[in-house]
Amino acid sequence: MHAKLPTPALPRRAVMVGACGVCAAALSACSSYGSGGSAAPAAPAPAPTGAPGAASSGGGAALTSTTDVPVGGGTIFADRQVVVTQPTAGEFKAFSSTCTHEGCTVSQVSDGTINCPCHGSRFSVTDGSVVRGPAQSPLPAKNIQVEGNSIVLA
Repeated sequence: MHAKLPTPALPRRAVMVGACGVCAAALSACSSYGSGGSAAPAAPAPAPTGAPGAASSGGGAALTSTTDVPVGGGTIFADRQVVVTQPTAGEFKAFSSTCTHEGCTVSQVSDGTINCPCHGSRFSVTDGSVVRGPAQSPLPAKNIQVEGNSIVLA
């Protein structure tokens, strides 16, 4: 007859707490990608050199000249968290430069869209609406005014 040796058992609570810790660590690693963590691409450079008011931090200062925003495209001002577009000649629009999907800063305006580098969302230069996801909400509009050939963040 063989004697059965007792085996130590882990309490159920210890197993559950350990499993939750593993899940939390995995989710934390995933969520840092689009929220400014080191895995996300770097933000674009600030306003073009010579742009009026580019160093100012308050509203009402000129962002740029109307000649610095290409027709059918736009210019991103990461330091002011705004992208200014010119969908058609003489028509200027402004939107938040923060992607509504995971909070990355958009990095490029091309082919009629404002593009996010993190997950590929694209937004219309005309109204900020989602052209391609994963974002589901449009870029919020910002108030600007054209004063002569200056574009001013209102």
